[in-house]
Amino acid sequence: MKQKTLSDRLLDILRQKNLINADQVKKVLDIRKKEGGSLGKILTDENIITHKDLMVLLSEQLDIPPIDLSKYKIDPNIAKLVPEKLASQHNLIPISKIANTITVAMVDPTDILAIDDIKNTLPPDVSNVDIIIATGSDIKDAHAKIFGSPTEDIVKIALDADVEKVEVVEEEKLDVGEITVESKKAPIVKIVSLILNEALKRRASDIHIEPTEKDVRVRYRIDGALREALRLPKKNQNAIVARLKIMSKLDITENRVPQDGRFKIKFGTKGIDFRVSILPIAFGNKVVLRALDKSNLDVGLDKLGFSPGPLEAFKKALERPFGMILLTGPTGSGKSTTLYSIINKLNTPTRNIITIEDPVEYALEGITQIQANPEIGLTFANGLKSVLRQSPDIVMVGEIRDFETADIAIKASLTGQLVLSTLHTNDAIGAITRLIDMGVEPFLVSASLVLTAAQRLQRSICPRCKEAIDIPRPVLERVAGAKDVDKLMKRKPFYSGKGCPHCNNTGYLGRTGVLESLTIDDTLRDMIIRRASTEEISKYAASKGMVTLRDSALENFAAGLTTMEEVLRITTED
Repeated sequence: MKQKTLSDRLLDILRQKNLINADQVKKVLDIRKKEGGSLGKILTDENIITHKDLMVLLSEQLDIPPIDLSKYKIDPNIAKLVPEKLASQHNLIPISKIANTITVAMVDPTDILAIDDIKNTLPPDVSNVDIIIATGSDIKDAHAKIFGSPTEDIVKIALDADVEKVEVVEEEKLDVGEITVESKKAPIVKIVSLILNEALKRRASDIHIEPTEKDVRVRYRIDGALREALRLPKKNQNAIVARLKIMSKLDITENRVPQDGRFKIKFGTKGIDFRVSILPIAFGNKVVLRALDKSNLDVGLDKLGFSPGPLEAFKKALERPFGMILLTGPTGSGKSTTLYSIINKLNTPTRNIITIEDPVEYALEGITQIQANPEIGLTFANGLKSVLRQSPDIVMVGEIRDFETADIAIKASLTGQLVLSTLHTNDAIGAITRLIDMGVEPFLVSASLVLTAAQRLQRSICPRCKEAIDIPRPVLERVAGAKDVDKLMKRKPFYSGKGCPHCNNTGYLGRTGVLESLTIDDTLRDMIIRRASTEEISKYAASKGMVTLRDSALENFAAGLTTMEEVLRITTED
């Protein structure tokens, strides 16, 4: 009887575990027959199994130990015993050397050609190679730490890449010496275009360009998490920063103080605004660019992913002709986008809408927008006083930070204006406490508030690698509470994302809003006036059926839209 190959054994195991079906087996074998290559690489490239699953299977079948490289400190001198090009080509990295034996972490330990290539490049004092297994993503991260992303070759990569040219809207032409000339050379212009293009293709909300001692690190914030994209050579640092300053109409000769600017580019058929913040640090100027896509404001509240209950309460509050609506949450929770979406929908020729912001993120036609500037005395409070003389129907204050701003905003809401603003509190009820703690009289808070709401952004499971998982009942009880766990168990199965190339192996793709709304009724007004405790207000709100952030997050989890980890990440224990 013919002995089964490793490939045959792997396919048998995948069938037994229901990780592959007959059609996928046929597809994999066809690809292998036509194109060659290892079975493991084809399985992961076709997103049938993850690198981690492959590592476990190979480890079991070959009796080769696996390693978690994220928890292992690699000596750069040892890692560089194998040339960077070869290590990248074969997806491997040396991690230790004892006497004449070197240990190499590989994705595919059955790749004999790779092992032969390693042996041919090792120094004479190394005669043995031991193999252990690691995931492709871990090896890639290790490469980034040891070798960095391509640095000296980045200019060649940028020039060779098929990058859509970035067209700056109304760029100002400046001539301030050698650095300006360098910043306008084709390689630098194309590198900056590459950075911006890749960020927008990957749906990044922020771009971080950070000088280090030896190079320049570029990271993208995608779905709320920062990810390293590439590293640039140190010699191009000043020219790249100068290029961005010219695009933002900033002073390229000033490197000692922070600077803020903005520019607009065309990306496909859309115009994308970038808000630019430049901060002097030890190794140069750190640049953070925030991408602002106006098309996101046209989706409306219904498309932001909010649960029906809190959303309906929010909509009813917006129908009021006057009063105050407060949206709370930490930085990065989506408050500004929600408020802009609301303002955009309320924007009609019959309404005078004025905003005072710091900074003005989206420029909206038909709306009067004021940029706060405390350095010249234009604070939120002072600006708001002037705004009220312009007979507005709706006023948006970027953030209530102090008593004076809160006092003016509340009095404006009592004299016929609908006032929208934000506060940094953890939940909707906390907004009431925060205003009183600022020194606002409870009777004014009671009379002005229409609704307070809290918002978070919850990552969504990637639809391409979504898989059913089992969560023990005790875990669900700790999160949902004993009385609600039965309802949750009826919604099985639960899901998570195992990671795939489409979602950059994170298991998540995109985010959805989670909202908690507290409508201020007569009972709550009385409670605010007599300074009822947060606990007392919370119990009353629960009795009236208020859907909390935890409730909304759990509903998304039960509907298969997100994971239990995300529920715990964005909500605190009740």
